[in-house]
Amino acid sequence: MSLEFNSRLLEAMMDQPNATQKPEPDLASTQRDPEEESVHRALEGYYRTGKPPWDTGVTPPELVDLVEGHRALPPGRALELGCGTGTNATYLARHGWEVAAVDLIDRAVDQAREKAAAAEVAVRLLHGDATRLDELDVPGPFDLFFDLSCYCGIPLHRRDAYAAGLTHRAAPGARLLMFGYGPEPLGNPIPEVTSWAAGVTADELRARFPGWELIDVTPGTNSVPTFWFTLRRDA
Repeated sequence: MSLEFNSRLLEAMMDQPNATQKPEPDLASTQRDPEEESVHRALEGYYRTGKPPWDTGVTPPELVDLVEGHRALPPGRALELGCGTGTNATYLARHGWEVAAVDLIDRAVDQAREKAAAAEVAVRLLHGDATRLDELDVPGPFDLFFDLSCYCGIPLHRRDAYAAGLTHRAAPGARLLMFGYGPEPLGNPIPEVTSWAAGVTADELRARFPGWELIDVTPGTNSVPTFWFTLRRDA
């Protein structure tokens, strides 16, 4: 794993924005509970300071292998959850995929649009919640879902909604490639966000994604527990 995720995540988590700072107005905030609001404020803070640890600007080799490797998937329709500034959505579009991408933070989506435009590729970029896909124009079906540490930051009580949204939009045999950190790799820097200490495990994914098969779990090379999970939708 070449993203140097562990050190950047630790640095960002230890440098949280002051709680008195107000996030930019967000009409969707009326739908979120206090834990979701805490997640949103934290993510806003990362982009405001310009150092989101998951957004390195480098497409991870695990996705490159899935797209270009000797067992590469044929190009189809892809949905990225938590796309950040669009590095990976743009990469997929460059390689012939029809791409939609979603992020909770509007300034990240704005940067992703600029990146796709500069690369002269078409990506449908949407500002929205990965756990509320029914509110967005992403009907599917999709052949590939990509998640670079989005799911593991979602509050535990919203994760079933995330799984249901993907399952509803998955083509038979669709793949989900997900990167996440394991339980309590760095403690819990924001106590009100229990999901950030819970991380994600293979057993959780098996339970939350009925109708999918967990076909691969590959540990990351970080100094904290991280994993690449690959799930396949039943045909």
